[in-house]
Amino acid sequence: MQLHTKVAVIGGTGKAGKYLVKQLLAHHIPIKLLQHQSVTVHTDNPLIEILEGDARDYDVLLNLLAGCTAVISTVGQPAGEPPVFSDVSAKILKAMDRLGIKRYIGTTGLNVDTPSDSKGPKTKFGTEWMYQNYPKTTADKQVEYELLAASNLDWTLVRLPMIQQTDDLPDVITSLQDCPGDYISASSLGKWMITQLSSDEFLRQAPFVADK
Repeated sequence: MQLHTKVAVIGGTGKAGKYLVKQLLAHHIPIKLLQHQSVTVHTDNPLIEILEGDARDYDVLLNLLAGCTAVISTVGQPAGEPPVFSDVSAKILKAMDRLGIKRYIGTTGLNVDTPSDSKGPKTKFGTEWMYQNYPKTTADKQVEYELLAASNLDWTLVRLPMIQQTDDLPDVITSLQDCPGDYISASSLGKWMITQLSSDEFLRQAPFVADK
C-alpha cells in the first residue's frame, strides 16, 4: 500500500488518541487534528494542523479530511449523550467517498462481533457485560462495524481490551478470533496503527490487539 503523506485524526485528544498523535509525530507524519471546542491543544509543531469542530458535523469532517490520504479515528463516547459511533462513522465514510480517500483505521471495543470470531469465555463475558451495562453504545458499535463491512473502503477496525495510558512500547499481538490479552499500551496501539497505514494485512477486518 501507499505511504500516506497526511493523516486526518479524529479523537486525537482522548486517552488513546493523544498517544496516537505522539507516535505519528515521532514518525514524522503530518496530521490534521480535529479539536473539540471544549478541548484546547497547545503546540507549535509544524507537522500538526488543528481544526476546531465536532465530529458529528459533516461539513467539519469534509474540511478536516481535505488534503489527507488516510483517516484514523479513536473517537470516544461523550458522557450523557446519545451513542455517536455509527453516526460519526457514517459521516466519515461519506466524506471519504466524496474526497476519494480509501484508507480508514478506527478503534472499538472487544464486544464487537464478526464472522471470524471464536471468542473465549473471558471475551464473551466482557461482551455480555458491556451489553448489560452499556446497551445502547455497545449496540451502536456493532452498527458501526456493519457500516464499515458494507463499505468499499480499505478499512481496519481495531478491537481493544483495557487501554493503559503509558509511553511504554511493549510488542503487540493480534488475533482475528479472540482477544489475546487483558491490556494494550496506548503508545503501542498508536505505533501499531501507524504500521497499518502501509500494510494490507488487516484490510476489511477487525483484529483484536493486546500487549504481548
